[in-house]
Amino acid sequence: MTLNHPELTQKALDILRNPSTFEWHLIPLLALVVYIYFNEIANKNWKGIAAGLSLYMVHWFYEILNALIQHFSGHALWTVPAGTSFLLLIGVGAELSLMFSVAGLIFSKILPEDPKLKIMGINNRILFALGNAAFFSIFEIWLATTPAFHWVYPWWGSFPVFITVYIPFFLAANFAYDWQPKTQILWIGSLFVINAAMLVVFAGVLRWI
Repeated sequence: MTLNHPELTQKALDILRNPSTFEWHLIPLLALVVYIYFNEIANKNWKGIAAGLSLYMVHWFYEILNALIQHFSGHALWTVPAGTSFLLLIGVGAELSLMFSVAGLIFSKILPEDPKLKIMGINNRILFALGNAAFFSIFEIWLATTPAFHWVYPWWGSFPVFITVYIPFFLAANFAYDWQPKTQILWIGSLFVINAAMLVVFAGVLRWI
């Protein structure tokens, strides 16, 4: 199979969790994310927090799967060969991950109060998930033209990303927003345990990712 610049996979592997790439801008970005969540906690916006953490846990699950694809096939679906101050996994730098940590929370701000409200005959939680997913997918078209982000396989692009990645991201966030607290905790906690276990095994023990 013809690949798009397969040499970029090795460039990403060369900087994977390499401390020599660290830059100080990462610290204020982390502080900003902490401030955002602490502010939401102070305002008792538990629904928004659940939306944010739900998307973030799904994001990590996908990034781990992408890294496993790289291990078993030789190339991930998407890679970050440059432009990050710390590459966490082959397809996600620290800055990008911090953005995803608040994306679900931010976009929950525009959700209508009524979870059953229909817009153009479509449930608003689904419609907003589709709209948000389309926005991110279109933005990723531009991102893939930069040196910092790369789609390796010719068949992998904005439409597969829209269907298989961003729609699940925002459906998870939007539906978690309305769940009962016990369900939110179970969902987010379960994903956290699964992600943590995979990172310990595949990154820590086996060194696959």
